[in-house]
Amino acid sequence: MTVEVALARVECFDALAATWRQLEAEAADPAFFQTWTWVGCLAGERYPDPVLLRAEERGRLVGLALFNRRHGQLCLTESGDTALDAPFIEHNAPLLARDAGPQVLGALLQAAWRHPGIRRLRLGGVPPEVLRAAGGTVLRLQERLAPVVRLDAVRAAGRGYLGGLSANTRYQLRRSARRYAEQGGVALRRAATEAEALEWLDALIELHGQSWRRRGKPGAFGNPFMRRFHRALVARALARGEVDLFRLDAAGEAAGYLYNFRLRGRIYAYQSGFADSGADPHAKPGLTCHHLAVEQALAAGDREYDFLAGADRYKLSFANATVPLLWAEMVPAWSGAGLVARLMGAIRRQGAA
Repeated sequence: MTVEVALARVECFDALAATWRQLEAEAADPAFFQTWTWVGCLAGERYPDPVLLRAEERGRLVGLALFNRRHGQLCLTESGDTALDAPFIEHNAPLLARDAGPQVLGALLQAAWRHPGIRRLRLGGVPPEVLRAAGGTVLRLQERLAPVVRLDAVRAAGRGYLGGLSANTRYQLRRSARRYAEQGGVALRRAATEAEALEWLDALIELHGQSWRRRGKPGAFGNPFMRRFHRALVARALARGEVDLFRLDAAGEAAGYLYNFRLRGRIYAYQSGFADSGADPHAKPGLTCHHLAVEQALAAGDREYDFLAGADRYKLSFANATVPLLWAEMVPAWSGAGLVARLMGAIRRQGAA
């Protein structure tokens, strides 16, 4: 079946929202980062020069990809500007209909090369199949693993979540639980209203910042746009049941916060902030918070708890699988830069052999 791809500048994000939501409802298993909740949040600021690729088969919409054009490159669902891309995207990909074949993904991405003046594609936080489908030659590439808890595998094992963890992780979690019990107990609560969610988000940002400033770094929310984006995102996502703002209460006080996204049984652990300065070394607010959140996801029948990119030790200790995500800059295969990149790659491979 022939795939027809049209490329045009986006003139109205409100009109695009309706089209995107329609295809989103028909998609098989989209990631939260492919939904209009994320893609459309502050879209007028995030995409100063937006370009939409629209794929159709026999007149039916089967794929959408939103790019921003910047300095001769097209950036998939990003701006190409460091400040505007501070809200870090992962599991990034064009949005496809449930029955769209692999040819649709390739047709969408390869059509981007035909846009006048485009010399590079920037694909951030994409699964490997997106990179393979894009054509062109990789100029720069970074791979990061996203540790994941496959909750159905935990249920199938029949040992409970703790039973599948290492002895050391079980020991730390149980010791932390005992210490909190001695102090009056611990509970994980979900924000029930927008006002409460925004209040907890602000508290999370403050704790997150304190932790990073002690290490001489600004942390994820050091960028003012990052704060504005996530306050807007929480308001959008909460109304659709796509965000969890959790507060860990211990001894009557907030020991930490989690900021998670959720969509169709998949949980994404996006950010956190914990009161860990001068805390009891045996009380582990971060480990305890994630443990309780995973147990809630199990009880709710969710499919997956995704810690997102970064193979941190605590993430790996919780996970039972990992997923590769790629950040790539690509050039046309037969461009000068493409030929040089392929030649250098061949030299490296020969040297390794």
